[in-house]
Amino acid sequence: MTDYLEPRKQIDDAKLEEKLCPSRLSNFVGQDRVKKSLAVMIKAAKLRGEALDHVLLWGAEGVGKSTLAHIIANEMGVDIRVTSGHSIKRPGDLIGILTGLSS
Repeated sequence: MTDYLEPRKQIDDAKLEEKLCPSRLSNFVGQDRVKKSLAVMIKAAKLRGEALDHVLLWGAEGVGKSTLAHIIANEMGVDIRVTSGHSIKRPGDLIGILTGLSS
């Protein structure tokens, strides 16, 4: 009768967060072709000691574009700056974003 008052087993927050928002390609579910291509590109860039070439992620909402972008940054060991196409209305908007990046 009072089961709902019993303390629940606490899920490790780090494990839960990794399931909801993976930080490695190996933990990302789905998009197998994309993951294989990205893994090759990331490995090649690391072996060359260079930045990853341009990557364009395109698709419908909810397919994991933003998550993949964060994974790429994490796998490369670099920071990420996020914006959306909706926030760029004029060329000056993009210039402001680019000049705000640190080298």
